[in-house]
Amino acid sequence: MASVSPKNPKKKKSVAPPRRGWSALFGGPSFFGNLTTTVLIFLLLMSVYSLISGFVQPANDVPLSVVAADVAAGKIHAIKVNGDSLDLEYADGSMKVSRKDPSAGLPETLATYGVTPAELAKVAITIQGQSGFQFWFLTLAPVLLPLIFIVFLFWFLSRQVKGAGMQAFSFGQSKARVIDPADSSQRVTFADIAGAREAKEELEEIVDFLKSPKKFLDIGARIPKGIILMGAPGTGKTLLARAVAGEAGVPFFSISGSEFVEMFVGVGASRVRDLFQLAKKAAPAIIFVDEIDAVGRVRGTGVGGGNDEREQTLNQILVEMDGFEPTEKVVVMAATNRPDVLDPALLRPGRFDRRVTIDLPDRRDREEILTIHARKKPLGPDVALAVIAERTPGFSGAELYSLMNEGAILAARENRKEVTQYDLIRSIEKVMLGPERKSHLLSKKEKELTSYHEAGHALVSSILEHADPVHKISIISRGRAAGYTLKLPFEDRKMQSKKQFLDDIAATLGGYVAEEMLFDDVTTGPSNDLMVVTALAREMVTRYGMSEKLGPIAFGDRQLGNEPYSEEVAAQIDAEVSRIIEEAKARATKVISEHRVVLDAIAKELIEKETIERNEFEKILIANGITPKKKEEEGIDILPEK
Repeated sequence: MASVSPKNPKKKKSVAPPRRGWSALFGGPSFFGNLTTTVLIFLLLMSVYSLISGFVQPANDVPLSVVAADVAAGKIHAIKVNGDSLDLEYADGSMKVSRKDPSAGLPETLATYGVTPAELAKVAITIQGQSGFQFWFLTLAPVLLPLIFIVFLFWFLSRQVKGAGMQAFSFGQSKARVIDPADSSQRVTFADIAGAREAKEELEEIVDFLKSPKKFLDIGARIPKGIILMGAPGTGKTLLARAVAGEAGVPFFSISGSEFVEMFVGVGASRVRDLFQLAKKAAPAIIFVDEIDAVGRVRGTGVGGGNDEREQTLNQILVEMDGFEPTEKVVVMAATNRPDVLDPALLRPGRFDRRVTIDLPDRRDREEILTIHARKKPLGPDVALAVIAERTPGFSGAELYSLMNEGAILAARENRKEVTQYDLIRSIEKVMLGPERKSHLLSKKEKELTSYHEAGHALVSSILEHADPVHKISIISRGRAAGYTLKLPFEDRKMQSKKQFLDDIAATLGGYVAEEMLFDDVTTGPSNDLMVVTALAREMVTRYGMSEKLGPIAFGDRQLGNEPYSEEVAAQIDAEVSRIIEEAKARATKVISEHRVVLDAIAKELIEKETIERNEFEKILIANGITPKKKEEEGIDILPEK
């Protein structure tokens, strides 16, 4: 059970542990199985060769002396000479085989046994030459087959150990992915990117420099060597970098910061040198390093000190960027969502001296982004992207793409040919909270408790002046929440006031207070709410200076080995956090006590329908004498009628 606002949680990826020892060297357990297969194949080949040899070289049936006697007696009608083999056809029609001396012809051989030329002339002698392939195969096979097997075995073993020692020779080569400007399928331009107007204007002069650098150099201007793109995850930093290359029509070398670092010392620096050499040969070109904070963090903090592999990689990047000549048309772009941890030498003039900040899109930008992502999707006549843009404050470009994609998936799942407005409305909640868990059935008691919990959130948020208005209430489970109250501001906010923080904390505690007041007990349901309000209250005190007792002071994070304040100050911070939460709880208790009838009406509607949309919720408020919150120019409903 939760009070929900748009957010962008980070997901951790699990990484399989590397193989070690002999298993890594020989490619794991499959190596020995493959080796056994190879030996069996070799034995099979040897058996086939033996069979062929035995077939083409039959045994000597008739001794040569007998052949000579039969020729002299006139018993043999014809002799076919096939190399050293003799095929004998007797007068009675029988066939026999014999062999002659390889060093002498048939007449000389038979003459040594006393056969006269006159006796030999009575026999029809035919000489059949052995085929070249058969001759060379039988001659060279005993030598070549073992040699071929040894070569194959060495090739097989080299492939098995390629991931270990043999691959060390290619470690120093760059693993950058190159996008050719002629590849239209991968080309991205500014027309494919909505929003980020200021960022695109800042980058257009980089495009102009790459297209025609002469006009800059003639006037003595030097274009920035490095541009660092800063912004929250999913705001389109990589896409903007690709768009610069697409607009300029230059090669785009893309690599992640983590790809520079390996377990071997010096590999990262070698890859940096190789990457810059490739880019200089292809100039004008763009080098893009994604997540540069993987190697660009402040130096001197590594366990290895100056010999730390990451620091050596960073040093090489600094040297390469400092070594650019004015005529070299290579621009280095990098992206990060942690600019605060970057080394100062990386950000000084002459290196990454231009910083482009990419903010989360505002309402108009979100509508443009949704329009781009809707190009290849058949939309129904009821779709209003302006409504979806208004309903998604705080969404990044990546989340908006996911929203449109989920809407199309929902339509396809229900065998419809068009994406409707209701599909997009449902996909918003799916992106924010996860899919519906309709199979997660609540008991009658749990359903009543969840309904009052969510009604408490909605009521307090509707009464307090600075809390966000309620757009939807549901007791259908989504993700890990048994129910949720969707609160969204009418307008995008870049700043948050102290009054807004305090009202948000009180509204978030509305569910906890409703459970405690009505059921004289509390459950595990508000656990997420309590974590949210505790973190928010602590940030108000330690980060935003919103504590009257401690004053406008920003306190750092207190961790092991990093204690920026004393135990006494820590106790004061804890006391202030507790005070803020207790005061917010008292305000929520007062609101629910004074409007108990409204709370019962909301909970009853939830028990019956399980979901209340904004227009239905406002009707309940109006019926009980409460004026719903409206924006100044309310022109459209946030949610259409189903």
